[in-house]
Amino acid sequence: MNNESRGSLVEILLVEDNPGDIRLTEEAMKEGKMRNNLSVARDGVEAMAFLRREGEYADAPRPDVILLDLNLPKKDGRSVLAEIKADPTLRRIPVVILTSSKAEEDILNSYDLHANCYVTKPGDLEQFIEVVKSVEDFWVQIVKLPQE
Repeated sequence: MNNESRGSLVEILLVEDNPGDIRLTEEAMKEGKMRNNLSVARDGVEAMAFLRREGEYADAPRPDVILLDLNLPKKDGRSVLAEIKADPTLRRIPVVILTSSKAEEDILNSYDLHANCYVTKPGDLEQFIEVVKSVEDFWVQIVKLPQE
């Protein structure tokens, strides 16, 4: 079943602490071809509470895709990725690392922790929007995502 035949919104969780990158991602998603609902967690602790539907997130939607920054306050993206992939109820959710880090160590570590892909944020605003649209196009329109 492709994602379009689901007949509903595609749920995307953005885990990002930079307000500018959040705003740009929201703009890029609005321009996207698929209907989506973008939820935002601003640190790793909030992301895990959202994913586990704890506290104020008891009614949070289960994301179809997670866009995860590595450099986050409270709990970094590496720890979040490790927790997601170690949890049998969360591990099938594709995690796209979307970060400014170009460090080979971060790339290798992310794949060792079972990230589904690693994308470096470009510095240019227009390129950033294009990268987010490309990620959305691929993960939302092309890839077959697992059902909950």
